[in-house]
Amino acid sequence: MKRSIVWLASYPKSGNTWMRIFLANYLSDSKEPLNINQIQRFGFGDSKPDRYMAAAGRRIDINDPEATLQVRDRVLQGIVANNADVNFVKTHNCRNQAFGHELIPARYTRQAIYILRNPLDMVLSYARHYGMTHEQTVEFIGRTDSANQADATTTWQFLGSWSDHVKDWTQGGAFPVLSLRYEDLLDEPQTHFAKTLEFLGVPVVPDRLERAIRFASFDELKKQEERSGFQEKSPNSERFFAKGQSGQWKDDLDPALVTKVRREHKRMMKKHGYYSV
Repeated sequence: MKRSIVWLASYPKSGNTWMRIFLANYLSDSKEPLNINQIQRFGFGDSKPDRYMAAAGRRIDINDPEATLQVRDRVLQGIVANNADVNFVKTHNCRNQAFGHELIPARYTRQAIYILRNPLDMVLSYARHYGMTHEQTVEFIGRTDSANQADATTTWQFLGSWSDHVKDWTQGGAFPVLSLRYEDLLDEPQTHFAKTLEFLGVPVVPDRLERAIRFASFDELKKQEERSGFQEKSPNSERFFAKGQSGQWKDDLDPALVTKVRREHKRMMKKHGYYSV
C-alpha cells in the first residue's frame, strides 16, 4: 500500500479551495477554465459522509464524532488502495489526535501542502461563511477544542485553535510539508504556485502556469459562482468567493477583537509575519 496522500490542508477560509482549483487547472492542462463545480473530481475530501458510510459498510450516525473516527482509518485505506502515486486529499483537520484517533497518519502520507492566512482576515471570511459574528469567530479560533460539527455534507472536523493548527502543520515531522501564506500567493502567484509544483515534482511550464493562475483567479471564480453557483458554498452565506483580499481586517474588524487575536496568537503571528502587519 503506497504512501500516496498529498494533504491540501488549511484552517477553513485560508485558500484551500483556491489551491485545489489552481492544481486542477494546471494538471489537466485545460485550455479553458474548469467548472468550479467539478473540482470534487480532483482528489478527495476527508470529511465526506458517504466515504465513511462505505468504509463502515453500514449507515452510521455522522453526528457522533467517535462513530465516524472509528472508521476514519478505513476511509484513508480506501483512498490509497487505488495504488496511484498521488492522491490529493483536502483537509481542515488538525495534525493531531481526536478521541484517541490519529487524524493525519504518516503511514498513508506522501507530502502535505499547508496554506495559512492572517487570522485577522481569516476570521472575517470564516464568520461570513458560517453565519457567525466576528466575536464568536475570534472566540472559536482561540479554543483548543474547536471543531466544526457534522451536517448533511460533512463529518466532524477537528480544528483546535488557529495557533495550534498552524504550529502542528508547519513544524515538520514524518513527511515533507510545504507551507504557503495566502498573502504571498496573492502578491506573487507565479513564484509561489511554481514552488508548489516543484514541491510536487511536477514540471513547471511557464505558459501553462500563467494560464492556470488566470483560470483560478478570483475574478474568474466569482464570475462562475454568479453564473451557476458553487456547491461548496455554505447555506449561511450569500456567496463563497466574496472578496479574496488581504488587509480587509483594517476596515472591518473591531479594534478590540484585533487586540484579542494578537494577544492570543502572538507567537504564531510573529513567526509567520502577521503580528506587525
